[in-house]
Amino acid sequence: MTKTALVWGASGGIGLALVSLLTANGWQVVAVARRTKSLVGLTSHVYEVDFSFPTSLQSITTQMFQEGLQVDWWIYAAGDIMVAPLIQMSLEQWQQILNANLTGVYLALHYSSPLLRPEAPVYFLGAISERIRLPGLSAYAAAKAGLEALAEVARKELKRPVVVVRPMAVNTPLWQKVPFKIPPNAVEPDVVAAKMLEAYHSNYSGFLDIA
Repeated sequence: MTKTALVWGASGGIGLALVSLLTANGWQVVAVARRTKSLVGLTSHVYEVDFSFPTSLQSITTQMFQEGLQVDWWIYAAGDIMVAPLIQMSLEQWQQILNANLTGVYLALHYSSPLLRPEAPVYFLGAISERIRLPGLSAYAAAKAGLEALAEVARKELKRPVVVVRPMAVNTPLWQKVPFKIPPNAVEPDVVAAKMLEAYHSNYSGFLDIA
């Protein structure tokens, strides 16, 4: 039986790598993203969504349900980043980062949970949160730390594998949004995707650190 993966944030660096890897391995991929142009031709199940608007997520998950989709692997790989001093950051900027990295997780899982098969694991793309508490990253660091707490509770409530993927530096377009220099040992998105697929096959649950 063909397995189905639901990838939120499918057009980002890691999300796109996941879509490519899974389709190459015979998966049916349901790809959700704010911008979908890069997904054309990779999968026939592409949905455009604005993670800032709950009604947008509710609408597409209702559509998925009506189409009879059932999910074997749920992945939230969406995210955003900016650098701004805490005192100078506007409420809109704070909400933008929290919406993409934390509130979006709640909304996506809240609305799409009826699509999950009983054994389907839930994966969140996090970060090694203790390493990103740097000046200017208050919203991003708070969101990723909050994501880890959310995951621990979700694991107890959902009674299914819940994984927070915590990669070190990854060579994705997000680096273009920050004034930091990308480390020379940054891993490629396809490496992260392969490690995630390996963890899926081993029924892993917990924090998945990828160096």
